[in-house]
Amino acid sequence: MSGVTELSVAEYRALVERGSPHVLVDVRTPGEVAVARLDGARLLDDESHEELLAMPRDTRLVFLCHHGVRSHAAARAFAARGFTEVYNLTGGIDRWSREIDPRVPRY
Repeated sequence: MSGVTELSVAEYRALVERGSPHVLVDVRTPGEVAVARLDGARLLDDESHEELLAMPRDTRLVFLCHHGVRSHAAARAFAARGFTEVYNLTGGIDRWSREIDPRVPRY
């Protein structure tokens, strides 16, 4: 078991609408983020990586990338470090754009 729960874009939208506390972690490159981004997402770089590792292990972390593959790998790494509320946004920002908010550019 990877310790990672898949989260659909509809489930993520509901989580946001409820105001449920979470940290949205974007594992894409800065260039990809410049093309399309979700509000509140934190780019996973060296600095934010250390900040995340310093958070309580029950912090809800939601990882995203373009299609959900890189984010799943990053989510597994954080679950392996003891985080217990780790989610992967299934289908990534591409699915978000197709199913939730077409204003988010596709690439």
